Amino acid sequence: MTRIAVLQMTSGIDPEANCATITDAAGAAAREGAAMLFTPEMSLLLDRNRARGAAHIVAQETSAHVAQLAALAQETGLTIALGSMAVALPDGRYANRAMVFAPGAGAPVTYDKMHMFDVDLASGESWRESNAYRAGDAVVSVDDTPIGRLGLTICYDIRFPALFEALGNRRCDAIAVPAAFTRPTGAAHWHVMLRARAIEAQAFVIAAAQVGRHADGRETYGHSLVVDPWGEVLLDMGGEAPGLAFCEIDLARVAEVRAQVPALANRRVILSSDPS
Repeated sequence: MTRIAVLQMTSGIDPEANCATITDAAGAAAREGAAMLFTPEMSLLLDRNRARGAAHIVAQETSAHVAQLAALAQETGLTIALGSMAVALPDGRYANRAMVFAPGAGAPVTYDKMHMFDVDLASGESWRESNAYRAGDAVVSVDDTPIGRLGLTICYDIRFPALFEALGNRRCDAIAVPAAFTRPTGAAHWHVMLRARAIEAQAFVIAAAQVGRHADGRETYGHSLVVDPWGEVLLDMGGEAPGLAFCEIDLARVAEVRAQVPALANRRVILSSDPS
């Protein structure tokens, strides 16, 4: 059994305050015997005012917070799965980038969110992530984490099963789904999609989430979850408040589920036909 820590946050518009929250959580997680800490999407800055937020977004290579998180992993002995942060790209756009920091590893393994959240909801909320962010184009998994091979996704990626199929084909033991889900879409789809993706990939799904009302005025759904490969919810942190919670991961469960229902081994490639 491996103990993990899941941080549910109400990130705001001050990166220093958000980084301090992560630092405090890492210290608490280490004291409680966790091997990994998972944080939500946009842990370090959540600001829908892009003009204001731009002052805090720099290239990964020059980010003081990236250096701080690498040092934090080293100091605590934790592997830190930062859900994501905004980083500046050479072309003037941003990437919504997940990072996994291992103790002593230096530079993190990174994944850029592939699917941009461009939607108009019935509630009146309108989001155009692609106006500022460039979509990633690579499937990423991290070998040899404390919970085995870890697949990386971010938030809206959950609606695209092909990505999870690719991670399942890589035989990931766990998949991170950090998020800042809206309240309407979270209430409708969050639990069912996370359970479905865990069942499809036959892997643990670990979804650290943003929660509550944020400084930029948005509201997020919360309910950080850990789901096992059979689709059972092992942890649900609720939708009311930020906090730190712990969950035990038994990697033997992955092999048990794959032996009972060998869906990954039985999977066939389906080619779509031309309707014309």
